[in-house]
Amino acid sequence: MPKDKFFKVIANKTHPNEQLVKTHCSYCGMQCGMNLRVDTTSNTIIGVEPRYDWPVTLGKMCPKGVTAYQQTNHEDRLLRPLIRDDASLKGTKEGFREASWEEAYTLIVKRFQELQGEFGKDTLSVFSGVSMTNEKCYLTGKFARVALQTRYIDYNGRFCMSSAAAGFLRSFGVDRGSTLPWTDLHETDCLFIAGSNTAECHPTSMFRVWEVQNRGGYLIVADPRETPIARRADVHLDLRPGTDLALANCMVHLLIEHGHIDEEFVANHTNGFEEMKEVVKEFTPAYTSEITGVAPEKLIRAAEIYGKAPNAVVMFARGIEQQIKGSDNVSAYTNMCLVTGKIGRPKSGVATFTGQGNGQGGREHGQKADALPGYRKITNPKHVEEVCKVWGIKPEEMPQPGVSAYEMFELMQDRTIRGLYLLCSNPAVSAPNLNFVRAALKNLDFMVCSDMYLSESAEFADVVLPSVTWSEDEGTVTNLEGRIIKINKAQEPIGESKPDWLIEIELAERLGRGQYFGHLKSARDVADEFRLASKGGYADYYGATWEKIDKQDGVFWPCRNEEDPGTPYMFLDHKFYHADGRAELCALPYRPPAEEPCEQYPLRLTTGRVVYHYLSGNQTRRIPFLRDMCPEPYVEVHPETAERYHIAHDEVIRLYTRRGEAFYKVKIIEAIRTDTVFVPYHFGHELSINLLTIAALDPMSRMPEFKACAAQIAKHPERMTNG
Repeated sequence: MPKDKFFKVIANKTHPNEQLVKTHCSYCGMQCGMNLRVDTTSNTIIGVEPRYDWPVTLGKMCPKGVTAYQQTNHEDRLLRPLIRDDASLKGTKEGFREASWEEAYTLIVKRFQELQGEFGKDTLSVFSGVSMTNEKCYLTGKFARVALQTRYIDYNGRFCMSSAAAGFLRSFGVDRGSTLPWTDLHETDCLFIAGSNTAECHPTSMFRVWEVQNRGGYLIVADPRETPIARRADVHLDLRPGTDLALANCMVHLLIEHGHIDEEFVANHTNGFEEMKEVVKEFTPAYTSEITGVAPEKLIRAAEIYGKAPNAVVMFARGIEQQIKGSDNVSAYTNMCLVTGKIGRPKSGVATFTGQGNGQGGREHGQKADALPGYRKITNPKHVEEVCKVWGIKPEEMPQPGVSAYEMFELMQDRTIRGLYLLCSNPAVSAPNLNFVRAALKNLDFMVCSDMYLSESAEFADVVLPSVTWSEDEGTVTNLEGRIIKINKAQEPIGESKPDWLIEIELAERLGRGQYFGHLKSARDVADEFRLASKGGYADYYGATWEKIDKQDGVFWPCRNEEDPGTPYMFLDHKFYHADGRAELCALPYRPPAEEPCEQYPLRLTTGRVVYHYLSGNQTRRIPFLRDMCPEPYVEVHPETAERYHIAHDEVIRLYTRRGEAFYKVKIIEAIRTDTVFVPYHFGHELSINLLTIAALDPMSRMPEFKACAAQIAKHPERMTNG
């Protein structure tokens, strides 16, 4: 696609006292290119310009990206450490006082050491996020296992990308969110997009989606809602929430039945075909329609389009992954690529829409309960030995695997875990079954939270440490393609805020573990050790130096040495990462959601994003424009459903499940199934939809089933939302 079709290169004209700092957006996995405008006289970010030279987005930015710079100097920023003197006020914004860093560190070390002295090393836990740089994610894993010496560490990617990771690992033997670069997407012949509200969640990718259709290609969308992208689709598969596995199995059944498989590829490069074929044979269009609610003719048409397309890409997001069978869904949709041989070549493959800015890199380098840098396994003695050499510890000192994110809250509730170090995450909004999770946080003996704002989760802390925004630090992140890119510092930290890598190093020194961290004096030092620790792993970043990243507009992993340019296309040699070099075609019997509708709870509740907010809303709800465009949540209800319940548009109703209740204004809309209601999840306190969601976990990925549970609505005219 010629670049001049989409943009004109505009010379950047700046004021004499203005500098442009090349970087990337702080939000989703698109990591759109931007230049931050910095007033050099005051060392203050004053605005943003799109980067038209960035090959992934070509100058495109969404409402969040355009306003992202406003979070850095926001009036709500935490400028000094906070200490809570009144434990009875946990869960509120009250009871804090400002303190020095030394007082805060002294208290943290004292309480951590007291707890471990009385209850053992594993009484402490670390819960982190993947909106941090690779360097911070790496160091957080090391901090938990070397400084705190605890087994209990997990991260908020468990609520986001863990099913994609588990599904890819099972199918391919490796987890990279895209097998091809994003710059190929507009050149394919068919996009099959499942469980992604792409136009709102990853809007800067849409110009490539539309170009597929402009060139005569096809767009297939599987989603319970008629989202903006579904409205433009050639086929909209409007399935019931939680039934994707049946739909994917039907697609494979039809591809086999109608002769669209690549027999040579299947025979030479895959295992499991006959077992998979036996499982999918019952998923006829008629049978699948009974489960999913999708008309049989739509299923047949979708399989025909995908099967006949010379090149095609299967893409998906949280809609298929946040289920108790999310890992199965990922492998089932991946089966479509494998049986047709549409993988391991340009313009074809499989790709995920990564939700968090470093959702890919953040899961590769040691924040997961069972993972070590380079996507090594903590249960593999050879992997442990390799990492221990870099860290300078003995293999027997490496803690055992921990448990997943939600299971850590269960251990807090039963007081196996009594202390928590929380950074870059807001589980008091983002976790499922929030009444339970908030009670577990309140049950802790001692909690530390590192954040740039006083989030809903920070309200449960005993100590809050002020961390920096993305624009006040530097490092790398890995975007949704698997492309390692560079975040550059644009402004010095405001107040007394510090980057998380520095906080962890300073805490490690005070905990008596400084010999393992003291040599790290800068983000670049952490980057060099992190690259070394990943060397030889599946996710090998060793050759991805900061200089190479700048020179090449990013580096795709694996990148094994300084001469290696990286790997934009996975599996070009049709060699996969399983021991025999073959991919696995997975036989996956259908399982229903953990909760099916019943007489008491007849509706299906599903959740998702809107274009104006990001994750728990801790950042975006503070930006005036974004807040004004979507100031409060709402519940989408089909007109027929609204008529059945005698409710009107903008009326406040009670929405409830077996776990809790919330009160929302009704948005009557035809773009949703009559048996389904939808609520965006970016809001806190009593407006959080996760008060209602279920904590049923995928047995492989331990992902909660955010996307489907049984619900009911009722009139409640005297109750009003608090706006």
